[in-house]
Amino acid sequence: MANMNLARTVRCVCLLLLVTAFAGCTSRQEPPPEAKGRVNATGAFVKHFGAVPPVDKGSCYGFVIYFPSAREAGKVLPFPFFSFDEASLKKVALGKLIAGMGDQKSYQGELSQPFPVGSRVLDVSQSAGTVTVNFSKEMNSIKSDPQVQQAVVNAVTLTLRQFAGVSTVVFKVEGADSTLNKLVTKADESAVLPLAAPRLLGVTGMKEKGAANVEEVDAFFDRPVDIKELTLSGADGRKIEGDIYQSVFDMAGVLKTRNPEPYQPGTPLKVHWKVTDKLGRSASGDADVALEIKEH
Repeated sequence: MANMNLARTVRCVCLLLLVTAFAGCTSRQEPPPEAKGRVNATGAFVKHFGAVPPVDKGSCYGFVIYFPSAREAGKVLPFPFFSFDEASLKKVALGKLIAGMGDQKSYQGELSQPFPVGSRVLDVSQSAGTVTVNFSKEMNSIKSDPQVQQAVVNAVTLTLRQFAGVSTVVFKVEGADSTLNKLVTKADESAVLPLAAPRLLGVTGMKEKGAANVEEVDAFFDRPVDIKELTLSGADGRKIEGDIYQSVFDMAGVLKTRNPEPYQPGTPLKVHWKVTDKLGRSASGDADVALEIKEH
């Protein structure tokens, strides 16, 4: 199976989950080509999600973004992300953190969005072990609730501290010191919630630009997994025949259809899966999902 190109990978994954940017690198697929690329993962990534699968080419970076929990005040949930641009990792991570994961139905009701509307990261700078984050003026309107403020500080601080050489985080708003700095010393690993079993995030049909038929159907998971079973069927129960590969850093099961069909957006599919993540957490399930359609 040919390697997935950059644009296709970004379109697929950014719609569903946890990937910030790919460029010049693709994940392992089966049968695996000789890995010539390099993956650099933070210690936090390895701790929560295990070893990163190899890449075909380029240098990719695996890291974690800690999103505030909606169920336990002040707590955060770790999610895996990838980028190829080492220089912008911190700013990219914070931008995604502020944007939130509101489009993730699989985590609906579990993640909060405490950042004020319109909040932006103006600058991220580092001097020795101190990273200074300068936010836009909207951050001054953050709720006065101490638990909400601590959730923001925990999410930002833990996301940044995972990167090599970072020991201290300083909050600024439009260049002025923020009152949030008084909460930084309370941000530690005790704020991180344990991960549950892997989840299916959604299913996307891929087709060539302008083509009528969907040539492959991709089932996305919330982390790198080993796929033990994956079956996709129509609403009538008829199995979609084809070969299944793993891709997108093992976060997707790719069904290369034997008989491409003109599936429409919203087509109901039945999905059966059984997966195990890289740290041995297993999950299985059956679900009815609405198919998304993307061109590449």
